[in-house]
Amino acid sequence: MTVPPAEHATKHSGTAPPPGCPAHIGTGPGGATRLYGPAAETDPMGLYEELRAAHGPVAPVLLDGDVRAWLVLGYLENRDVASRPTQFSRDPRVWHGWRSGEIDPATSPLVPMIGWRPDCVCADGEEHQRLRGAVTAGLSQFDHRGIRRHITRFAHELVDTFCESGEAELVGQFTEHLPMLTLTHLLGMPDESGPKLVHAARDLFKATETSLKSNAYVLECLEQLVVDKRARPGQDIASALMAHPADLTDEEVKHHLRLILLAGYETTANLMANVLRMVVTDPRFRGSLAGGQMTLPEAVEQVLWDEPPLMVCPGRWANDDTTLGGQRIRAGDMLLLGLAAGNVDQAIRPDPSTPVHHNRAHLSFSAGTHECPGQDIGRIIADTGIDILLTRLPDIALAIPEESLDWRSSTWARHLTALPVSFASRSPQAQDVPAPLPAPPAPSGGLPTAGSGLPTTAAVPRPGNAPEPERGPAPRASWWTRVSRLLRRR
Repeated sequence: MTVPPAEHATKHSGTAPPPGCPAHIGTGPGGATRLYGPAAETDPMGLYEELRAAHGPVAPVLLDGDVRAWLVLGYLENRDVASRPTQFSRDPRVWHGWRSGEIDPATSPLVPMIGWRPDCVCADGEEHQRLRGAVTAGLSQFDHRGIRRHITRFAHELVDTFCESGEAELVGQFTEHLPMLTLTHLLGMPDESGPKLVHAARDLFKATETSLKSNAYVLECLEQLVVDKRARPGQDIASALMAHPADLTDEEVKHHLRLILLAGYETTANLMANVLRMVVTDPRFRGSLAGGQMTLPEAVEQVLWDEPPLMVCPGRWANDDTTLGGQRIRAGDMLLLGLAAGNVDQAIRPDPSTPVHHNRAHLSFSAGTHECPGQDIGRIIADTGIDILLTRLPDIALAIPEESLDWRSSTWARHLTALPVSFASRSPQAQDVPAPLPAPPAPSGGLPTAGSGLPTTAAVPRPGNAPEPERGPAPRASWWTRVSRLLRRR
C-alpha cells in the first residue's frame, strides 16, 4: 500500500486528536495508527472514533509487524466495499505486500487471517459461486428444529455441570463451549474434540506467536475428519461438502470446514457472552426482556448492532486505483471492514441509544456476496442456549462489581475474559432434556397420514370408551415469564 500522504490527517473537518489519545499513542511509520498493542486493546471503539475524527470514513492503520492497511469506518463505505467485488477483491494474492516482503508468510501471526486458502472467502466470481454453493447446501441440509434439539441437549449438559454449585463463570463454562459442541457435531466430529478446539480457536484469533501452531492443529483435526468421512460418510456438513456437485477436492473440503468452524465459533461465542453480560449488568435490558417489550432474538439483534462479535473483518484488496471516503486507494492495497465502527456511524445512527432491535441492517455478518452464510445457525445457537440457561437459572446475577469485568482485545475482536455469576443452587435436570422427535407412526386402519391434507390420527375423534391419550409434561415457562413472577413477589 502506498503510505497515505500527511494531508489526509487534516483533511477531515474534525480536529486532530489531542496528544495522549490512543490515535497518537499507537502511531507507527508514516503516522498511521496501530490496530494492535496496548492502545488498541484498551479501548478499540474509542480508537475507531479518534480515527474517524482525524481521517473521516477511511483511515490508514498498521497491523501486527506494522503491516499497512486501510480501515473502513463508515457504514456506507463498508457496504460499498463489500458490494463491489470487481473493484475490491476477496483474493489476498492481489495484495502487493507478499511481493514487497512486507510480511513473512512463515512467521507472521497475520497469515491465518489474511493468507490465501482454497475456500469461498478467498475467491471471486464464478469460483466463489461454485465454492459458496457447496457451503450453503451443507448448512441448509439441517432442519432448524433438529439443530435446536441438539443445542438443547448440549446446553442442558453444560448447565448441569455447575447448577448445583450456585455459581459459575459463564464464558469458560458455557458460552465458549456450547457453540463449539454444536458446530463439531454438525461438521461430523466427535464431541470430545470440542475443548481442545476451543483453546486453538481462541489462540488463533488473538494473532500471537502461537497462532500459526494453533491454526496447524485445527487443520490437522479437520484433515483427519475428511479421511474419516471419505470412508464413512454421514448426515453432516463434511459429508455434504464431499457429495456436492461442485466436486470439491479434499483440500477444499478441509479449508471450508475450517472456515465454518472458526467463523461460526468465534462470532457465536462472543455474541452469547455479550448478550449475557447485558442481562446481568443492565436492568433496563433485562427488564425489557422480562416485561416482553423485547424478545430474546430481538435482544440478540440489538447486541449485534452495539457489540459485533467480530469488530474488524479481513480483508479486501483493491484491484485498481480508486477513491474511497476521500482517500486515494492504490491497486493492491489492503482494506479492512470496520464492522463495529460502521454500526455506530452517525450517518445511520444519529442517536446510538435509540433501540434498533427490530432492524437487521447491521454489518455484523458483513454484507454483499460474502455475507456470512451461516448466520442463522449462529442466531439459533445463541437464542436457544441463552434461553435454556436463563430458564434453568432465572435468578442469575453478576457475582462481582461490573467495573471489575475485563476484556481481551485483538485487531479483530474484543472478548469478555470472564463473566462470574451467582444463583440459587439447583439439581441437575438431564432427564428433562427433550429427546429427538420420534418417527411418524405407520399408517393403520385406513386413517389418513400427516401431510395428506386431511386430519391426522391425532385429530380423529376417539371412540366412546377409548382412554385419554397420555400427555407429556407441561412446557416450562419462558425465562422472562419466570423472572416477572419473581419480581412481582418482591
